[in-house]
Amino acid sequence: MAVTKARAPENRLIAALPERARRRLLAHCDVVKLDFAAVLSESGASIRHLFFPLDGFVSLIATLDDGHKLEVGMVGDEGLVGLSRIFGVSTSPQHVLVQGSGTALRISAAAFIKEYERNTALQELLHRYAYVLMAQLAQTAACTHYHLLEARLARWLLITRDRAHSDSFRLTQQFLAYMLGVRRVGVSEAASALHRRGWIDYSRGKIVIKDVAALERTTCGCYLGGKRAYERTMRI
Repeated sequence: MAVTKARAPENRLIAALPERARRRLLAHCDVVKLDFAAVLSESGASIRHLFFPLDGFVSLIATLDDGHKLEVGMVGDEGLVGLSRIFGVSTSPQHVLVQGSGTALRISAAAFIKEYERNTALQELLHRYAYVLMAQLAQTAACTHYHLLEARLARWLLITRDRAHSDSFRLTQQFLAYMLGVRRVGVSEAASALHRRGWIDYSRGKIVIKDVAALERTTCGCYLGGKRAYERTMRI
């Protein structure tokens, strides 16, 4: 993982901090490159670093005892990877995988805890973010259980678009299966249906969204619900 000198933040959490608190936090950060498909943390592994994504994004993946995997969350420039450290938990609850290449601000767990304990503005901000993230995880679980596959695929594509800040991004059928909690054949059928309608292009691991409005009409209410919860709670 290449390391360069820290630059001005593009992460919404850090940008929302008062200037003095932001400067103190940034003094401990490096900018690192997030490579597509890189693993930032294994489930149950010690959290040595926390990441504030800038223009990349990562997936939080739960792994069951039988090996089945399900994406339960996604973090981009609106959030933080390694949030469990604020609760005194030093291990990662999920497998953390880079789904969108880019960059992030990285801070050691030790430096983060030291700054968190003395930075009341950071505490307040991350408490609100923890609430939002827990709500999103619960909403994802309910959505996966109750909503139709095509609506869930549309929701995930829109969430990814928001994190990628682009209408095109890399994606594999295997990871789509993780995200939707279904077999790859189900993913292929749902993606093909959206492709036939002209809403997306899907070829060789790359998706291009061609009709955002159509996806918004197709998705369940969980997509807008999640966005509104973030905006209402975070106020940034």
